[in-house]
Amino acid sequence: MNIKGSLPLLLLHTLSLGPSHGYGIAKEIKRKSQGVLAFSEGTIYPMLHDLENQGLIAAFEEEVKGRTRRYYRLTNAGQKALEKEQQNWQQFTLGVNRVLGEAS
Repeated sequence: MNIKGSLPLLLLHTLSLGPSHGYGIAKEIKRKSQGVLAFSEGTIYPMLHDLENQGLIAAFEEEVKGRTRRYYRLTNAGQKALEKEQQNWQQFTLGVNRVLGEAS
């Protein structure tokens, strides 16, 4: 499942928990959603690059087991964007639930 527009929010939130590499982020999203949300690396990496270009995340490299890995971390601007996106998501889900008759 991939609700359009949800990936940036999920990436920012996952990185708010600590730095990670793209594969680790994808794995964490899939794990936390119990397999409901599964994004391919071909989807994750372009969005990570977009978020980096916007200054919301920053990349750094680290050597792990003899291989250089590219990690990402949330910036201060990314934290602010995350807070705004979380508010927007809450309003969106509340509206959808109202339309579906699940909210009072």
